[in-house]
Amino acid sequence: KETGRYYSIDKEMSRFSDRVGRDMVLAMTHEEAVTDLARGEIDSYKRLPLLVYQIQTKWRDDPRPRAGLIRVREFTMKDSYSFDVDQDGLDAQYAAHYKAYFRIFSRAGLPVIVVGADSGMMGGKISHEYMYLSSIGEDTIITCPACGYTANRQVAAFAKTSYTEEMKPVEKVLTPECKTIEELAAFLKIEERQTAKAVFMVGTFINDTNGEEEEKLIVGIVRGDLDVEENKLQNAARANALRPAHSEEILAKGMVPGYGSAIGCAKDVLVIVDDSVANSNNLVAGANEEGYHLLNTNFGRDYSGLVADIASAAAGYACPECGKPLASSKGVEVGNIFQL
Repeated sequence: KETGRYYSIDKEMSRFSDRVGRDMVLAMTHEEAVTDLARGEIDSYKRLPLLVYQIQTKWRDDPRPRAGLIRVREFTMKDSYSFDVDQDGLDAQYAAHYKAYFRIFSRAGLPVIVVGADSGMMGGKISHEYMYLSSIGEDTIITCPACGYTANRQVAAFAKTSYTEEMKPVEKVLTPECKTIEELAAFLKIEERQTAKAVFMVGTFINDTNGEEEEKLIVGIVRGDLDVEENKLQNAARANALRPAHSEEILAKGMVPGYGSAIGCAKDVLVIVDDSVANSNNLVAGANEEGYHLLNTNFGRDYSGLVADIASAAAGYACPECGKPLASSKGVEVGNIFQL
């Protein structure tokens, strides 16, 4: 509760009470316990760096246990925690773990690759996952065969093309039975990149202090030739969880499913716009009226919101490092390191 993760971690962490009503958990990781131990032991910078590790059984109430022993709720895990004087010390410890994990997997005969990853509930800004490539893997890995760029699709970047031109006046047009981007582009005889796609989600926001929950409608907007990456959208919104919005929730905020956009929506809707939309002009968007769309909509003039990278990377997209085509594959996570 001191760190707030008692409330912010979702149902994957099991909670219960003992006979006198004290709150108990089966911790997924032990940052809190190790930090409490360290603050009782470290009384001077001369005690640093300090490295604590353990090997023990872990329990996570995973919603998708599957694939035999590959993904189970109860498993054995080695976790270690370092305490350092400064960032240079942390960087050195991180590099040591980075290399040590490679040696462990090499000795075990398990070929792995390292990918940039999302820190998730762990927090922090730097994270890497060790992936075993497998067709049954749950994670999608984006790689660049040309330069070696590698990342989990949840955070993978790619080079986006901007389509800028002089802004034109908004025009409402009849678009019957055009509820998908494909149908809309075919009806108007335009490219999908000339449209704006709206994805409606409901975000759960948990107060780290008292556990109170609030739900808010979130609209993620990407260019029509792209897709929303939910993990990026959740991080941009700083939500604890996301779920698809129901039709009645969308309608209640002044938007129409199939013909929806952020134009004219309720003020309490959280609008998050991909930078591909912010850097493209005169896109076709929903008119929030059944059977109609708006031509020549422009972010900043016709609606506002938070700009972020929320688009999902895919094979064939341009590498953010060298511009060559990206590739994708499936993998199983077997290790993870973080800088907190």
